[in-house]
Amino acid sequence: MTQTSTLNSLPAWSALQSHYDAISGERLRDWFAPQNDAAPTRAERFTFEGGGLTIDFSKNRISDATLQLLVQLAEEAGVTKRRDAMFNGDIVNITEHRAALHTALRAQSPDAPFHAQVQAEKAKMAAFSDRVRDGSWTGYTGKRIRHVVNIGIGGSDLGPKMVVHALHHLASKELDTHFVSNVDGADLYNVLEQIDAEETLAIIVSKTFTTLETMTNAHSMRDWFLKAGCPEDQLSKHFVGVSANPAEVVKFGIAKENVFEMWDWVGGRYSLWSAVGLSIMISVGPKNFDALLQGADAMDQHFRTAPLAVNLPVLMGMIGIWYRNFFGSQSDLIAPYSQALHYLPSYLQQLEMESNGKSARLDGKMVDYPTAAVIWGEPGTNGQHAFFQMLHQGPTLIPIDFIAVLTPEHPLVDHHAKLLANCFAQSEALMLGRTLEEAKKVAGPGKEELATHLSFPGNRPTTTIMLDALTPQTLGALIALYEHKVLVQGTVWDINSFDQWGVELGKILGKVVEADITAASTDAAKHDSSTSALIARARKALKR
Repeated sequence: MTQTSTLNSLPAWSALQSHYDAISGERLRDWFAPQNDAAPTRAERFTFEGGGLTIDFSKNRISDATLQLLVQLAEEAGVTKRRDAMFNGDIVNITEHRAALHTALRAQSPDAPFHAQVQAEKAKMAAFSDRVRDGSWTGYTGKRIRHVVNIGIGGSDLGPKMVVHALHHLASKELDTHFVSNVDGADLYNVLEQIDAEETLAIIVSKTFTTLETMTNAHSMRDWFLKAGCPEDQLSKHFVGVSANPAEVVKFGIAKENVFEMWDWVGGRYSLWSAVGLSIMISVGPKNFDALLQGADAMDQHFRTAPLAVNLPVLMGMIGIWYRNFFGSQSDLIAPYSQALHYLPSYLQQLEMESNGKSARLDGKMVDYPTAAVIWGEPGTNGQHAFFQMLHQGPTLIPIDFIAVLTPEHPLVDHHAKLLANCFAQSEALMLGRTLEEAKKVAGPGKEELATHLSFPGNRPTTTIMLDALTPQTLGALIALYEHKVLVQGTVWDINSFDQWGVELGKILGKVVEADITAASTDAAKHDSSTSALIARARKALKR
């Protein structure tokens, strides 16, 4: 049963509801009409900069009054207080009694919490990365490392994979980096088919070093090395571990000196800035890894010091609240017009949905309003030839984040003008639409019945985030932007953005089901009839 919340009783919330009733029927194309777009233009009023990024919010269904009320709501909901508590290292993850200090991992100030500890671990990472990159770290036959395999899942996979792919243009030409996460054996097997044991380094990343998927893959890879001829006492040349549980890492067989530390005050989905990002550092080098951290810190400082009315994470988060809680939108599309950012949508799925996909408020009562939206996406221009049809002419309102990199990281510059043209044209088309009268003209005389199929409702909201170039700095700032957006929204929704209890029940039941699938006999009464039937089918198939 839901409980009456304090959120709905905040003055700004009530004012926003009245404001929504007043402007929800307004059309963006009218706001952009020359007679209504007086100087400073709408684009000028709703474009903001911070942390090395520029964001154009002008094609959103907002007015100056909307932003004022959204900022007022952020103030009333305590965004500033919770932001400062996080940066100060207070216990903001109340269900696990932990701080959430991912910002300390990239802080440039020596006054940041745990600064000496963070810098020492980063120096250890850099020394190791340099040895792998220059070839002085060798495998059991003396050959240099050519393949790095990161084995992890969730935050131990999605963040590093996304960054390594995004910064591929800066990667060492001597190394290939692979990622294995799924317990489906096909994931690991496909990688094993591409690599040579003599030239491979495996990085096992698990906070507890007990995660089912990760440890299953780790043990299978260990067996693979042994079958390939690697002596057991030489495995230390091919395995390193990243964990908050070094005893388990050593128990697995990894040398103590090859263990890199992660801390309980860093959540998995916020951890790529730590030793979890070792695969990133090996791929692009310590200097580029430092630049990634510097870009994130620049966004941290912007979030921490900029007035809320011009604060990018605050504006991103509050405009998201506007659509989710007042317009009733159910999903957000991430559309990076950069193939290098291919894995960004899947990374943001975990970041936003695992953080804010909650129904319990901080006081333990249940929310009576929607929280996290469904996050999905695909790079442009691929998405235009897949699901953009629905965005343009479907009945569902889906806010979109377009991400544009203004200069390419490759020499095919003539491609880039076409890419950016598509990005900007899509946001314009979604905003303008095409009226029935305009569609009739397009259809031509005698084909008026075609006009309804050629009309577009328009008024579809989009935000355009611009990076001058895809560098470690701008990528770091972009990731931190979305991290802080999560905090802003979680604060307004009065939920804990830093736990993830929702992933636990399936894991617990999974162990029971696995035991029943592999046991000599099983008690069907232990499960519902559907699960029992599924187990029976699996048992039969695996015995073939």
